[in-house]
Amino acid sequence: NCALGAKDMVPYMENLSKAADCWVFCYPNAGLPNAMGGYDQKGAEMADDCRVFPEMGIINAIGGCCGTTDEHIKCLADMVSTFKPREKHDVPDIMRLSGLEPFNYEPNEKDYRKTFINLGERCNVAGSTIFKKAIVDGNYEKALAIALKQVENGAHVIDVNMDDGLIDGESAMIRFVNLMVSEPDVSKVPFMIDSSKFHVVEAGLKCSQGKCIMNSISLKEGEEEFINRAKIVKRHGAAVVVMAFDEEGQAATEAEKIRICCRAFKTLVEKVGFNPQDIIFDPNILTIGTGMEEHNNYAVDFINATREIKRLCPGCKISGGVSNLAFSFRGNEPVRRGFHSAFLYHACKAGMDMGIVNAAQVEEDVYEKIDKELLGYVEDVLLNRCSNATERMLEFAATLDPKSKPTALRKKGAEGGPAAKKDDAKAWRAQKVSKRLEHALVKGIDEFCIADTEECRTNGDFPSPLQIIEGPLMDGMNVVGDLFGAGKMFLPQVIKSARVMKKSVGHLIPFMEEEKRLNGGSGEASNAGVFLIATVKGDVHDIGKNIVAVVLGCNNFKVIDIGVMCPKDKIINALKENNADICGLSGLITPSLDEMVDMAKAMEAEGMKIPLLIGGATTSKMHTAVKLAPNYSSGVVHVLDASRAVPVAQTLMDPARRIEYLDDINETYAEMREEFYAGLEDRKYLTIAQARNTAAKCAVDFKSPEHTPVTPKFTGVKALIDVSIADVIDYIDWNPFFQVWQLRGRYPNRGYPKIFNDETVGAEAKKLFEEAQRMLKSIKDNKRLKLNGIIGFYPANSVGDDIEVYADESRTTKTHTFHTLRQQAEKDVDEPYMALSDFIAPKDSGVKDYLGMFVATSGIGLDELTAEFKAANDDYSYIMAEAIADRLAEAFAELMHEKVRKEHWGYAKDETFNCEDLLKVKYQGIRPAPGYPSQPDHTEKATMWDLMKVHEEIGVELTESFAMLPAASVSGLYFAGKCSQYFNVGKITNDQVKEYAERKGQDFKVAEKWLSPVLSYEP
Repeated sequence: NCALGAKDMVPYMENLSKAADCWVFCYPNAGLPNAMGGYDQKGAEMADDCRVFPEMGIINAIGGCCGTTDEHIKCLADMVSTFKPREKHDVPDIMRLSGLEPFNYEPNEKDYRKTFINLGERCNVAGSTIFKKAIVDGNYEKALAIALKQVENGAHVIDVNMDDGLIDGESAMIRFVNLMVSEPDVSKVPFMIDSSKFHVVEAGLKCSQGKCIMNSISLKEGEEEFINRAKIVKRHGAAVVVMAFDEEGQAATEAEKIRICCRAFKTLVEKVGFNPQDIIFDPNILTIGTGMEEHNNYAVDFINATREIKRLCPGCKISGGVSNLAFSFRGNEPVRRGFHSAFLYHACKAGMDMGIVNAAQVEEDVYEKIDKELLGYVEDVLLNRCSNATERMLEFAATLDPKSKPTALRKKGAEGGPAAKKDDAKAWRAQKVSKRLEHALVKGIDEFCIADTEECRTNGDFPSPLQIIEGPLMDGMNVVGDLFGAGKMFLPQVIKSARVMKKSVGHLIPFMEEEKRLNGGSGEASNAGVFLIATVKGDVHDIGKNIVAVVLGCNNFKVIDIGVMCPKDKIINALKENNADICGLSGLITPSLDEMVDMAKAMEAEGMKIPLLIGGATTSKMHTAVKLAPNYSSGVVHVLDASRAVPVAQTLMDPARRIEYLDDINETYAEMREEFYAGLEDRKYLTIAQARNTAAKCAVDFKSPEHTPVTPKFTGVKALIDVSIADVIDYIDWNPFFQVWQLRGRYPNRGYPKIFNDETVGAEAKKLFEEAQRMLKSIKDNKRLKLNGIIGFYPANSVGDDIEVYADESRTTKTHTFHTLRQQAEKDVDEPYMALSDFIAPKDSGVKDYLGMFVATSGIGLDELTAEFKAANDDYSYIMAEAIADRLAEAFAELMHEKVRKEHWGYAKDETFNCEDLLKVKYQGIRPAPGYPSQPDHTEKATMWDLMKVHEEIGVELTESFAMLPAASVSGLYFAGKCSQYFNVGKITNDQVKEYAERKGQDFKVAEKWLSPVLSYEP
């Protein structure tokens, strides 16, 4: 009706007529309005415009809207009198999804590959660190750009997942989905709302227009929970992904896949009333060609199961992660792609509908064009046609050029085979020495580097040691830099290359110094620029800084690393003494942000003209734009990670590009500042009194049996000295380890151990992990690191937003107070505005409650260990040692928390979670850390340290910025109640800051300084 007038409504009416199984009625305007808002089109003219509707047979009734009179209606009646009304028709029963535009999936049952559905997974915080950082930073415009890019690249559906401890999943889901809905180029495609938390799924579905896919449910937790979740999905009108899991685990065999999927289908259709077209099964594509007999039939099992599931569950759809299949042949492109092509050919013939594939390769690697000899070997393995298929495939694969294509196969030569491959591994040693050095650098092989460097020095080809550095060594590092920049080398490989470079240069330094003494020359190699790097005052974290320094060194920058906890005067003096071209600042904890602001102001006051680069986990592009750039006029650039540092530094060292680049950065930052301040004006906040009222209305009844506090087994402190590393190893979460090394798998191979299956980074991740295991074993066996911890439990009660700690059970003497902060940013959902004090029984309730706390460190001995590696010019090993120590600290904290729950406090004595469940935080209780989302004030650590005498008991101290020393340390508070949960305080307003400062007895300006990252205003 109404809208554009008759002419422009035709395509919409035509589509509506096709889609509707009921009558169709159309009543347009009398043309478009004139300049005065009136309508000039007469009845006869309108009737002529509308004649197309009955001519096409797409309407059952017609009328008039704006601008029409009885004259118009008469003309319309006369016009349609000679036409037959549209006949009602049934609508084909197919899977129908939609955003702004319909996505009607009509599979080509003769060739499912032609109608294959690509799922876009980059708007998932677990699958994209860039997307996650954008969400954590509140940079939703950047997040939206990621979604748009996926649509432009051909994604049929966009997956959205906000499951992360740093993110308020429900609020983030609501905000981002609403933002996507407002962008037509994104919302034209359907969304896949993805979360392990059902309230987050519901929030996303409520905001989504059209028809979504919900990802995912399974029978893993039993049929009752499966049905409950399915009903919720159905109520929102979404399609659903069902994983082939049940109470017994993952389906591996054909029979298991069919049994579980048929059971799920029957339950969904008969007990929930789900439309079969809206049920998508993922029967699990598992790896073949592993050499293990029980894996040989996995592909056949999937293909046969697909066919049978489609037969037994009419209307359902089949999905799967294709890249898992040929993991055993990673690195051999023609074989791997040949497997994918052949698998898709057979799986799609069986009825596979969708999955994650490389769309360009699917198009190029047509089954009929695959080399026939290769295809024979591939299908022997794929279809399990003979018992020795894997061995034959491996032998044949060894004869192939691993970079060729399955449709244009190239062989290495007749000699082929495993023996030749082994010989080839040492063939580079027959090259001339300069080429051997280059090869060693690119491959990270340090076995021969000193001998080869010495041969270069003595064979007469290089008159001076400096020429060796500037010749073959830099030639090799230039190749490394180019490969890393192009994404063809990964960070662990680059660090190994740097180890080779440092050992070779280290061998040459004494000869260069002697030459300099004799000749009076500089004896120093030319470089791409002098880059001075430091971790700011009060901050002790340096893994990221060390990685950036190594990568820049690999690209011929002279890197001056002046260490951690560097005050601004030390940095400025070092910049002057070394005549630095660029300054890089790093920081991990939030107080470091203020130190960076002070540093920018100091550089401006000194009149410095060199660019300032900012990096580190706590930094962001928005903070750089808003807080740093206005305070330094010679250029401030935020750098996301090591791979970005190199092109930025190279651009800044190029006089022809530097000015234009900085102008562009400054323009971008100016726009971001404008958006930031506009956002502050738009964002609504409750007063602190209003926020407290919402919590009071939902206050926990601590006298109820469910919430009655449990008394700990002891009060006071217990030190845990020199805990065995062997006890901790099983609790290690390896996912952050791979993130440190910038290795990230793509769906469905995100996270450990699935990352090993990833086509791009899987092989390197596996190699890195094996090397980490060797170092971890050495650290354990030789007792190089010492694990100390301390736990404390105290009688406690809440008083408003504070938690009082008492000397004993009489609770008459208050010894310490923990101050908490409350959420104030207006929410889109009806829920209380939380503070940590809400999880402790109020003093006036008369209920006796308790507060726990802990500190864990694995860093004692780390400085000595890394010093040995640094002395040996082994960057790779010292970065590896730091990364392992960090993992051990977190694992130790996980072990301590488990013992607290089951033994020391004992509020969950019967807990039976495995390590995977622990890492997913399925247990009761929380352990929030001061300085992080639930309590963003780092100064609260001081109360913990004073209460437990942490430094005296276990040797962990606090810096002036409240970072922990050793750096591989973790601390937090223990809350035991069922009501306790993690949350993000978010931005707070002036009224809470003033009151908070008064409660702490702290100067208001000092409080603002420590809380600056969460202030909703400019102080």
